[in-house]
Amino acid sequence: MQVTRITDLDDGRLDDYARLTDVALRRVSEPAGGLYIAESTKVMERALRAGHRPRSVLLQEKWLEDVAPLLADHDVPVFVGEPELLEQLTGFHLHRGALAAMHRPPLTDPAELLADARRVVILEDIVDHTNVGAIFRSVAGLGADAVLITPRCADPLYRRSVRVSMGTVLQVPWTRLPEWDVASGILHDAGFQTAALALSDDAVDLDTYARTAPDRLAIVLGAEGDGLSASALASADTIVTIPMLHGVDSLNVASASAVALWELRTR
Repeated sequence: MQVTRITDLDDGRLDDYARLTDVALRRVSEPAGGLYIAESTKVMERALRAGHRPRSVLLQEKWLEDVAPLLADHDVPVFVGEPELLEQLTGFHLHRGALAAMHRPPLTDPAELLADARRVVILEDIVDHTNVGAIFRSVAGLGADAVLITPRCADPLYRRSVRVSMGTVLQVPWTRLPEWDVASGILHDAGFQTAALALSDDAVDLDTYARTAPDRLAIVLGAEGDGLSASALASADTIVTIPMLHGVDSLNVASASAVALWELRTR
């Protein structure tokens, strides 16, 4: 490690950490420079285990001993500073110990990602980073093989998404799909049928659908409120709904993903 103790904020190498508040980061879907921010030593560990390369690390000195073993094979600058100075730089309190600026791995071609998969989840235009992170956690915990996201879906490597997912966005394979007119062909060429979770008069109950679910299945989830687009519904082989009680018509999309993944898990 190359440990540098920060006394002021003029070092240009600190620019990766400047103004990391949610408001500032939401202005772009994938931050310029091919980087993302890993927050906490647990997330850093998962990122490194996934083969992602760090560019630098920022932390309070009390966390240096915890971070050192993670960086044993990486000769990168580690910036150490007092909590007040780091908060001034980032815009928030580093109560999780450490931040790392990580190089983004290149996105995988969708056809390659689908080649050996049996269960995948497609996120259409879900812009809430908390929901994206929570869905990735469900995917990791309940055994789907990959996540594919549409062009306008929120960035899974956004700081809040990574945090909510408990770092599972770094271990679940994912990539971006093109628009539906092309994406549907990619899915069908790979042998996948698509089940869109939506409210519809002709929807099939999830428990009924699960009894004869296809071997290779893509579960399509849409944004809160707007739901799935007309293009997504038209591309789906089946529209599936989760049976509800007491006049409730639907679940939060992250909760719905967990229910659907459990019911449609590979046997």
